[in-house]
Amino acid sequence: MSKPGNWVTSVRTIAADITEGFLEITHNSFALIGLIVAFAAVALFAHPDLRTQGEVQLRTWLQDRYVADVGFTPEPEAIERATASNPKELPKDQSAVAYWISKKYKVAAEPIAAIVAEAYEQGAQQKIDPTLILAVMAIESRFNPFAQSTVGAQGLMQVMTRVHTEKYDNFGGNHAAFDPISNLRVGAAILKEYIQITGSVEGALKYYVGAANLQTDGGYAAKVLAEHRRLRQVAGSSTPTTQIKPTLVAKRMVTPMKDEAETESVAASHVQDSEHVALSSNL
Repeated sequence: MSKPGNWVTSVRTIAADITEGFLEITHNSFALIGLIVAFAAVALFAHPDLRTQGEVQLRTWLQDRYVADVGFTPEPEAIERATASNPKELPKDQSAVAYWISKKYKVAAEPIAAIVAEAYEQGAQQKIDPTLILAVMAIESRFNPFAQSTVGAQGLMQVMTRVHTEKYDNFGGNHAAFDPISNLRVGAAILKEYIQITGSVEGALKYYVGAANLQTDGGYAAKVLAEHRRLRQVAGSSTPTTQIKPTLVAKRMVTPMKDEAETESVAASHVQDSEHVALSSNL
């Protein structure tokens, strides 16, 4: 055989040896990896604590990588803290009220839908017209859950937190005054109490504004009732009315504040400007 032929044969032999060696190494490597995986699986099965620790480390690593990419820690359960719902999923009357409030007071329909639904639920429990509860919110805070007056009334229904501290104990403390649902429930309970005390919605509103021992509430009740009528028109005739049972009325006098002139000033200022948060005392 000629020299060129010998050279080609030698190259082929070398290539074949290299390929065979590579395949053998690869095969042995896969076998070794398989053994490692098998031993790891046995170890994890025999020691659940190791498996749990490994899962935690893997999740932590993946979360750290995600945070590095997007710039914040993911929190899928945050949606559970949101006070919001789809107004289209409410009953027709509640949906109409939610959209009307959203448009008039320039607030998002989704959180208002949740508030309207809660007002109807509390109305059913307290035997109060839910649109009356919403009317109080409208005049008190214009549906701002973080509103606070100069005399300390807080939240949607401008409840005097320092006066009704014990009511907020059921919701974890005074800071619940700024949780829309908690504030609504406390405010509705106070309103119901005042209706029972006075035997009328007008009297209850006078108590609510802190003018129980005054000759006038400065027009507060009239303003709330006017908004109440508008809301009832929007809701339609299906909205339940407030139930007043005179037999349950427990007549009592409210102890006047130290400075009665100051009380009257607070009550009168309640209705001077609808664009500002009202100043209530919720005695």
